Amino acid sequence: MPLRTLTLDFNSFFASVEQQERPELRGRPVAVVPVKAETTGCIAVSIEAKQLGLARNLRVAEARRLCPGVQVVESRPEVYIRYHRRLVEVIESCIHITEVQSIDEVMCELTAKFAAPERAVALARRLKETIAREVGPCLRSSIGLAPNWLLSKVASDMQKPDGLVVLDDADIPGKLLGLGLEDFCGIGSNMARRLRAAKIDTVAQLYAANKAQLRGIWGGIEGERMFGLLHGEMIPRPRTEAGTIGHGHVLPPELRHDEAALAVLHRLLQKAAMRLRHSGHFAGGLHLRVLYRDRAQWSDELRFNETQDTLQFTHALNQLWNRRPVELHRRAPLQVGVVLFHLLDLSGHTPDLFSAAQEQTRTRLLTAVDELNRTFGKNTVYFGGAHGATRHAPMRIAFTRIPEPELEEIDPRRQRRIRGNPPPPAAPSE
Repeated sequence: MPLRTLTLDFNSFFASVEQQERPELRGRPVAVVPVKAETTGCIAVSIEAKQLGLARNLRVAEARRLCPGVQVVESRPEVYIRYHRRLVEVIESCIHITEVQSIDEVMCELTAKFAAPERAVALARRLKETIAREVGPCLRSSIGLAPNWLLSKVASDMQKPDGLVVLDDADIPGKLLGLGLEDFCGIGSNMARRLRAAKIDTVAQLYAANKAQLRGIWGGIEGERMFGLLHGEMIPRPRTEAGTIGHGHVLPPELRHDEAALAVLHRLLQKAAMRLRHSGHFAGGLHLRVLYRDRAQWSDELRFNETQDTLQFTHALNQLWNRRPVELHRRAPLQVGVVLFHLLDLSGHTPDLFSAAQEQTRTRLLTAVDELNRTFGKNTVYFGGAHGATRHAPMRIAFTRIPEPELEEIDPRRQRRIRGNPPPPAAPSE
């Protein structure tokens, strides 16, 4: 089978960007955190930190205990997005990117020109050299070359950091046999339990299973797809459209009380509503969740006629907030989140007969609010529920979503960033 897919995965991406930007951090253990608080978790750690035993999601206080010299830096999503965009440009100068998997991972289909192992390896090395020269030497990556996307992803994870692994006919399944079941994309903890219940405990047993066995374990066509992918078939990666839009935020210590938590929830909701309108969708439900310091948690949701109206979402949020059990009122909230769900494309929306005029008026109003915030910066105009929390819940990067700073922060292309600038001089009259 020819090599048909290349997966490039940047190592410790957020921390590597910080090291590229700040030479004093190079060669040192670095932990990137969402907020400067000892109780928060590390969202990324540098290669050096991993070598000393630190891991993502570790609490800052625990990271300092395990590694007293760790450098803790606050996350800067706008910088990581800027680097991501530059890296995409550089990779595209060498080979077309078929799919951006996340902010730190891309997949490229190899044309016949690169199907031979020696040519594919030469391309991978050129990618590494070009990235180091054009973006910076701290941006190291692990590259996997294989007959399909699943195996190339596995290959990219097999040698870190700065790896380059080829899986071709001679390597399959030999190089895979030392892996665990959950090292394969599509096999999470639940599926691993189902496999073990079917007496498949190792990768060797998984590879030896026939198509009918895997179809039965997966409960459908996905089992057949997994069989084909494991055996090197070129099967397209399934594409799923996001069915929700949401935001979450770990509260800094000074905001761990009900009044501030509610204001942050309103801030998150207004961000989600702006994204919803930008995506051309309506939402028919709102989900609210709160996690507390003593590990207690609460969540609830409300359904309604689909809308894009921030004011309607605000009423729903307040209604849900008032449903919280009384015993939770005395506890300190640690993390909050909102999710808009039951999304409907703009083309499928039918205005309510009795509120169509109000919907049109609100749409014009909210479009103007969104335009002002994109032009002059976030929170130029906001709804009062978020008062006191506008400095909090900044832009974050999720594994499955790369934010658009032009939408969530400010669009510099509009060239009106600074309010109060004097108008340009009038053109001289003829």
